[in-house]
Amino acid sequence: MPNYRTAESVSPKHPDKICDRISDAILDAHLAKDPSARVAIDVAGGHGTVFVTGEVTSRATDIDVSQVVRRIAGEVEVIERIATQSPEITQGVDTGGAGDQGIMVGYATHETKERLPLEVVLARQLNQTLYQRWPHDGKTQVTLQDNKIVSVVASFRHAKKNELEAATVEWIKSQKLAHYISSGRITRHAPEPKVTLHINPAGDWDRGGFDADAGLTGRKLVVDNYGPRIPIGGGAFSGKDPSKVDRSAAYAARKIALDYLKQFQAKEVFVYLAYAIGHDQPLEATAVVDGNERVVEGYDLSPQGIITLLNLKRPVYEATASYGHFGHSEFGWEKTD
Repeated sequence: MPNYRTAESVSPKHPDKICDRISDAILDAHLAKDPSARVAIDVAGGHGTVFVTGEVTSRATDIDVSQVVRRIAGEVEVIERIATQSPEITQGVDTGGAGDQGIMVGYATHETKERLPLEVVLARQLNQTLYQRWPHDGKTQVTLQDNKIVSVVASFRHAKKNELEAATVEWIKSQKLAHYISSGRITRHAPEPKVTLHINPAGDWDRGGFDADAGLTGRKLVVDNYGPRIPIGGGAFSGKDPSKVDRSAAYAARKIALDYLKQFQAKEVFVYLAYAIGHDQPLEATAVVDGNERVVEGYDLSPQGIITLLNLKRPVYEATASYGHFGHSEFGWEKTD
């Protein structure tokens, strides 16, 4: 039976990603002045207005939220509704406990140098390539059959169909996956699977981003994680300081997966962590290494232990809000022991 796998990627100017970037930029602004700031920022934006809400407890009291928003979203109306962290949550976090309950999933595979699923890497790389030429709202999608590209979708604002198609075909050629492309088209008589292109399939478009659609922090969870083949715990990352384990423990789970992939020379590793609010130790810490389950050992998986291990009290988060939180060598949780 043919093995189909599909993943998508969105550009940094996608309305949901604009909201993620704003949330993380506000977080970074606080951490730059107060590394112990408690931040949980959500953003909704669209059609000329950006609504910023959430909870912040920080010694940095001079953060210009409107300036941060407009740096990323342009000239928009900014509405702020930010309160301090709930005292009931604070009492659990102050003693070293998790800021919420939740399940976190880490993953690593040997099939790409990024240690991510091939379809995720290809969809992301295509998006990055096209975004360099059209730095606007855009989406890509790649479908594989038995690890060969059989379908590509690309839609980018301000890109003419013929130019976008030519750039996409050149990218496919560069992958060296032997699809026998000639004269800018996929030949119909190739022994490899025919590649079907869907380029601006709804037509060329010049309205995008907040001009065409609304965005929301945390709405691209599968893009942020490992693609649709791999389960996710459900918690969003952007806008949350590392006391929130749905972010920090997800990064720890990725690091453990990478470590185990290397340690056991494995093909695939899943890591599952689960927490209860106010408790400092995980309720579950399980790794599945090439199908064999084992207890995760040798890591301090308390929130503070994770923060220390990965040095997470730094303003490094805005960069994570574009092109996924995993597979980028500059992020500390991508380093293996």
